[in-house]
Amino acid sequence: MPVFRSRHQADLLTVLFLHPDDDHTTTDLAARLGIPLTTAHRELSRLEAAGLLTGRQVGRARLLRANTGHRAFAPLARLLLVTFGPHVVITEEFTGLPRVSTVVLYGSWAARYDGVDGPAPADVDVLVVGTPQRADVYAAAERAEARLSIPVNPVVRSPARWTAGDDPLIATIQTGPHLVLQDNDDHTPDHNDQANSTG
Repeated sequence: MPVFRSRHQADLLTVLFLHPDDDHTTTDLAARLGIPLTTAHRELSRLEAAGLLTGRQVGRARLLRANTGHRAFAPLARLLLVTFGPHVVITEEFTGLPRVSTVVLYGSWAARYDGVDGPAPADVDVLVVGTPQRADVYAAAERAEARLSIPVNPVVRSPARWTAGDDPLIATIQTGPHLVLQDNDDHTPDHNDQANSTG
């Protein structure tokens, strides 16, 4: 089976297999993922020929989606989730942001990742602990959205509120399914951090 031949193909499979009810054109996928159109067409043709994708013609457009009836669909979707799914993308885009100590993935995506049954998530929830510039956080969210083709909702809290345990949202996150993607214990806010705290 022609899977994981390249990062481009892995990104295409991730979008298609983690959103199996959505139709996509080759042009749309290439634009969303920043893949050359000829490369996207070649990789998608291979996947369709292998039966991993189904296609239908609507006017001049060919619409593609994951073939959920293929025997490899379920295990491949799971493999894509744990190798190229949201936690990988969020880690790449959010960790390392200035003045951030902790990044946590929570909500429905974390629950699915943890094996909790439920509907396909409609978005990705990210907790950012620290005192970052909001523009940096929103830029990271926009980059992640472009790669995942799903809304990314960042929430910022100060380190003090993360450790105090008296914030209802944080209490919900800490007692429910969540993935800690970054955790720098050495972040100690200074007076400027306190002045610029966003939560």
